[in-house]
Amino acid sequence: MTSQEVVLVGVIAVLWVALAIGTPAFLTAGSIQPLLVATAPIALVGVGMTVVIITGGIDVSVGGAIMVCSVLTAKALVGAEVGLGVAVLLAVAVGGLLGLVNGVLIAYGRVHAIIITFGTANLFMFAGLRIFGSGTVNGIPGTLAFFGRGPGGRTLGVPHAFLITLLITALAWWYLRHTAGGRHFFAIGGDAVAARLAGVRVQRRVLIAYVMTGLLVGLASCFVIAQGTSTLDQSVGSGKELAVIAAVVIGGTSIMGGRGSVLGTLLGALLVQSVASGVTQLGWRSQLSDLFVGIFIIVAVGADLLRARARRNR
Repeated sequence: MTSQEVVLVGVIAVLWVALAIGTPAFLTAGSIQPLLVATAPIALVGVGMTVVIITGGIDVSVGGAIMVCSVLTAKALVGAEVGLGVAVLLAVAVGGLLGLVNGVLIAYGRVHAIIITFGTANLFMFAGLRIFGSGTVNGIPGTLAFFGRGPGGRTLGVPHAFLITLLITALAWWYLRHTAGGRHFFAIGGDAVAARLAGVRVQRRVLIAYVMTGLLVGLASCFVIAQGTSTLDQSVGSGKELAVIAAVVIGGTSIMGGRGSVLGTLLGALLVQSVASGVTQLGWRSQLSDLFVGIFIIVAVGADLLRARARRNR
């Protein structure tokens, strides 16, 4: 583990102890299980976002993409009564297609990622609202309960959504650290020109990063649907991009590219959701959650800038 990951583990431990003292119900299965279910989609999309930011890019369209994937999947569940496998494949395929749009425009259009994804975020949001129509999607069956909060959504008390997120995070960590393809992402974020001269197919790698994020967005959309009741409203996906980017930055990934960790992102997502859960259980105003997360982001970015300055001065 990196020093920042160790610090995050310590911060989460201290926070959980403080919350357990403030509200004894916090460290119970009835509180921790929903926390892990809420953490799963943020951490899962964060895995893809970590790779994107390592390459020096960013994707602010994931909230709109979650809306499109969620509403299409929900309508398929209601209208066509598709099964679990088809629903997941549909969500992942739509997410991958949206990621492909971002990847092609960024990798081959040579326009900065924040401009492209800011534009596609609005396009995705517009498309999602059009698919929703004038209201909500009602009567969603429990097909995705495998990812949800009920007894059928857990093994040994741990929600399946979180277990799947742990597995994908572990696979991504291994790929980034122990394969040539994974190291190419770091090389691109460190110096794209040098990486290209060294033989790295920069455009292809950047395209893969955005498509992978889209695929994970699709799976995360299934987790989001499974969290709720039988109704999906038009707020789905709203603000998710900020939560994901916060988790990635707090987890120690450099916003300037070239350095990052999916394990740190998982811990960052758990910290962000723990703060939100704690604020709710203590009965505080929800705006305080944004305040605390904002402080964590400033501290994390400040530490990243200090490390970068120290490296330049060596």
